[in-house]
Formats: sequence, structure tokens, C-alpha cells
Amino acid sequence: MTRVKAAVIGSGNIGTDLLIKLKRVAKNVEIAVLVGIDPASDGLARARRMGISTVDSGVHGLIEHPDFGDIAIIFDSTSAKAHVANAEALAPYGKRLIDLTPAAIGPYVVPAVNLEEHLSAPDVNMVTCGGQATIPIVAAISAVTPVQYAEIVASIASKSAGPGTRANIDEFTETTSEAIEKVGGAKHGKAIIVLNPAEPPLIMRDTVLTLVTDPDQDAIRASVHAMVAKVASYVPGYRLKQEVQFTELDDSESVATLTGGVEMGPGLWKVSVFLEVEGAAHYLPAYAGNLDIMTSAALQVAERIADKMSLEIAR
Repeated sequence: MTRVKAAVIGSGNIGTDLLIKLKRVAKNVEIAVLVGIDPASDGLARARRMGISTVDSGVHGLIEHPDFGDIAIIFDSTSAKAHVANAEALAPYGKRLIDLTPAAIGPYVVPAVNLEEHLSAPDVNMVTCGGQATIPIVAAISAVTPVQYAEIVASIASKSAGPGTRANIDEFTETTSEAIEKVGGAKHGKAIIVLNPAEPPLIMRDTVLTLVTDPDQDAIRASVHAMVAKVASYVPGYRLKQEVQFTELDDSESVATLTGGVEMGPGLWKVSVFLEVEGAAHYLPAYAGNLDIMTSAALQVAERIADKMSLEIAR
């Protein structure tokens, strides 16, 4: 099968990790161009050493590139604000965009949950690193019982949070919270990010807390384990840190401030899931699982889109 050509906009940590994944492990997608705005960036230098074409004048330089017409998929790993401008510039050309920023112009996509629903969308959004790690778990619990409230806490090594991540902290919480509801199925969602300054750096840890009524504990455990296996199929370092925890809350304990004013009444339980994500260390150290899960998820989306494109051409 002829591989579909792709470009990556953004030559920072995420873009460079994507570059290496596309070169080493992609089956249906071929990296054609890496785009940046800093001619001296390490990402562009690495791409040149690997024999990959580079552009140092941003999206407009990509549009002028001689191979632009052959490129079908474009990853954007810049920032939320930059993606809005990039998407506008690319709109006339019919390219498929995979957005790794919190811009959320297109539908949220978490591969283990809803990839097949959005294979034809012109611009898909990969939510956030915390969203990719935790929304599958919220969805797994929602598949068994209604989730009135879901809260996620993503703790990442401060060293793995580059300028783009730090500039998008507000967008992280807003985008992730919304996707917890729209993709995860919770009626109310909240997201918190922690930049952990510990030395040596710790790998990504994620906590998912949900509120449910009279849960079928065995069914929830089975659903969570199945979902963890599904995510781990494309993010090998994704795993449960410990078994799913169930805590029955006191009937008198009010949760109305979390559930939009709804008192859930008797039989209220908190379901807690603790995860960790170890990176594949394609570009950055293994503690940067927050970057690895984003690039791995984005690659999974691109591989499936490319496969669909190839099947349509074959018909």
C-alpha cells in the first residue's frame, strides 16, 4: 500500500517526537515535511539529518513547498492561537488537519473512544495530554453506569512542559473539562493539571474521580481494564497504577456544588482510578509520558485516516 504523505507544523518537543514516530513506527503515513519558524531549532536540525525536507517560515512556507500538493495529512503541534491561524490559511486546500493544541476547532477525538465517528472530519482535535489519558476511563465507567461528575488530575514533570504547554494552561483545563463531558459521557467534568517540579522528574500520573450511584463494581472494573488494554495498544507505557477503588459516601454529604445543583441521594459512591503513562523515549526521556500519549494518539488517528483514504482509492 502506498503510504499517505504528511507534514508536521511545529518543530518543538511534540512536533519532533511526532517526526521520529512517523519515521520509525508509522505504517500508513510517511513524513514529508517538518515545519517550524526557528531555523536553529533542534527539531529542524534533526529532520535535516534524517533526510526529511524542512521549512522554517511557518505554514505559508509549507503552502509554497514543492511537495505541498502531495501532502494529505497535516499535524499541528504549535499552540491554540497559532492553530486558528494555520487552519484558516490551510482551509482552501482540502488537507486533513490533526490538531494537537487545545484550539478545539474540530471535534474532540480520543482514539480508544470515538475515532471511527470522526474519520471524515476536516480538522480533528486531540484534546490534551490529560484528556487522552483520562477520558477513556471516564468513558469506560460511563458505559456501565451514568456518571454525574468526573474530575481528572494530570500530574506531569515540570521539565516536560515546554513553552507551548505553559502558554496553554487555561485552554488545557477548559478543553479537557468539556471533552470529559462530550466524549467521556460525564454530566459534569472538571480538569486540573499539576506541573510537578520533583527531581529526578516523575513520569506522568493521572487520577480519575467519578461520582456514581449504586455501582456494579465488577462490571466497572472489567470495563476499565478493557479500556486500559485498548489505550495501551497504541500507547505501550499506559497502565493502571493500582486497582480501581470504590468508596461509599455518607448520605448526608452534599455533592450539589459538583453536579450542577443535583443532590444524588443515597447509594452514592466515588470511583477512583489511578494511572501512569511512561513515554516511549523516541525523542524525550521516558518521564515525558504526557508528550508521548499525545503524539501516539495523533499517530493512531493519522494511520486510521490514511487507511480509510487508501481503501477509498482502491474502490
